[in-house]
Amino acid sequence: MDGRCSTRRVPVWLVLIGLLGPVTVLAQEPTEAEIDRLAARVLDTFQTPGMAIGVVHAGELVYAKGHGVLEIGKPDPVDADTIFQIASLTKAFTAAALGILVDEGKLHWDDRVIDYLPEFRMYDPWVTREFTIRDLLTHRSGLGLGAGDLLFWPQAVSTREEIIRAMRYLKPETSFRTEYAYDNLLYAIAGEVVGAVSGVAWEDFVESRIIEPLGMTGCRSLPGRVEGHPNRAIPHVVGNGELRTSFFKGDGPTAAAGSINCNVSGIAKWAAMHLAGGVLPNGRRLLSEDTHKELWKPVTLMPVSDRDRDHGRTHFAAYALGWESRISSATSTWATVAHSRG
Repeated sequence: MDGRCSTRRVPVWLVLIGLLGPVTVLAQEPTEAEIDRLAARVLDTFQTPGMAIGVVHAGELVYAKGHGVLEIGKPDPVDADTIFQIASLTKAFTAAALGILVDEGKLHWDDRVIDYLPEFRMYDPWVTREFTIRDLLTHRSGLGLGAGDLLFWPQAVSTREEIIRAMRYLKPETSFRTEYAYDNLLYAIAGEVVGAVSGVAWEDFVESRIIEPLGMTGCRSLPGRVEGHPNRAIPHVVGNGELRTSFFKGDGPTAAAGSINCNVSGIAKWAAMHLAGGVLPNGRRLLSEDTHKELWKPVTLMPVSDRDRDHGRTHFAAYALGWESRISSATSTWATVAHSRG
């Protein structure tokens, strides 16, 4: 999944949710016909059975439409209410949950993790003592790419307590805070911090403090809470060149890294809140101005791939708090925030 919006508040956010496709934002006002053509191209190019698209303009959802089908080989269509797994876009919700606690004065971004989770340990005792809330969110721990993912993927069953305990046995591949390497387990631990500080489990906090205030009807924090929903997109994978259905990942210990299920109407409300700088539709703030800016502030430098350089004309990339920050000549050198992976 991928989501972009200009830090200069370009008024249009084009949101795409697809089984294998991206969430993207265009810094221009596309026509309905152009969006339909883009959808058809994405479905074909990425062998995607279905997607839903929404356009947010001036804080309002002005276009919401489904394209394709819920499951390959079956006729049930995708529409604006279809529930999708939004995968690692969940990470931005976890960062926002911590931001709410920062605004309430219950923690600070640079507080030590062990002050809230005394059982937390990294491989190196010094790193354990210095590891902060900010470090949980910015992929600079020194661990390798996806370290420990086999504790929960594809079908492994671990408890949250087991994941915290396992961290001390994962050997680093680089020095602390020197290089970017994407991870999931530390976001699971960030979810545990939310629970420890608020007294409410991550999944309930996200629903009551973010999803419900935004009016994201139909969106839930855990897959089990939408199990059996009749309008739910089926996961698909490509194997040996053939597109086929896959499995739903159930509730698990890494929910805070990628478990939210939502429809495009709900994600559009999340997008509109960010375009408004953290303000809810009723004018009240979900996030303070300072906290919202902090979420998008670059922290960890990221390598720019040949693909991004050649096709996206990206020449700067960094990870912020649950978001990626990029500068690209394709967007007139405006900074954008984004997230990808599915």
